[in-house]
Amino acid sequence: MRPGIDYNISVQGRASFVSPGNHVVQDHASLPLFSSVDENKLKNLTTATSFMKLLDNYEFSTGVAERVTAEEQTETNLFLDAVLQTEVMKRTHRYLVSKGKSSSNLRLFKNQLHLIWFHLYHRQRNTSPDSCGFEHVFVGETKSGTEIIGFHNWIQFYLQEKNSHLDYKGFKARMNDLPDQDDHVLSLQFSWHGLVKPVGSAFIGTSPEFEMALFTVIFLMNTERSTTVLVNIDQCQMELVVIRHGRALGTAYPKLLSSNSRHVRQHSH
Repeated sequence: MRPGIDYNISVQGRASFVSPGNHVVQDHASLPLFSSVDENKLKNLTTATSFMKLLDNYEFSTGVAERVTAEEQTETNLFLDAVLQTEVMKRTHRYLVSKGKSSSNLRLFKNQLHLIWFHLYHRQRNTSPDSCGFEHVFVGETKSGTEIIGFHNWIQFYLQEKNSHLDYKGFKARMNDLPDQDDHVLSLQFSWHGLVKPVGSAFIGTSPEFEMALFTVIFLMNTERSTTVLVNIDQCQMELVVIRHGRALGTAYPKLLSSNSRHVRQHSH
């Protein structure tokens, strides 16, 4: 999605420091983050349509068992099928096959993606399986009714904001950095269902398959429990963080280090 054409954001003010567990915060953004999104363009992306159907399939509170209905299983399958038909995921598949990390058999690769992103596991002890990588990263969860965990997807952010479940409080950035309207990664502060996320980061305007492909590559190319990769994309320098939960994904998110090409200018000096 192209900034200024397919969607418009309003970053507004710099968010205050908030200690974890504090839910009364100053609002430095009186307006929503998303002033407009071309929903027709969004719905024309096959992956976005099937992606949005998955967002209401999860209990956002950890400790509450996930029950997967046959209909939800079908929705997950349709989403993975749509993702596998995109150029982004085809290229990712070829790359992973060339590195010996995935089977060239499409059905086996789909099973691998399902295990990484949709396998249910315990995030909170002493409960039935209550979480999965997809839910954590793309939908968002709450823990012990006191904190927001995960929630790193702009489409979910936009939909929750539109339905008044979420309130954007302002951006987070280093002192010299000011995000602008066309940045594709932002660090944000927001409240959701009455809880506050002091700082959370997300790609903006990207497709679900791009994010899934990126984090799948990092997940499969490394074996450590926690992996951080430094990348420069566009004007931004960021870390991509992937933490595994056994053979599945625990969490994955971009962590913005600098925008406005400051890292490039510093390097040239």
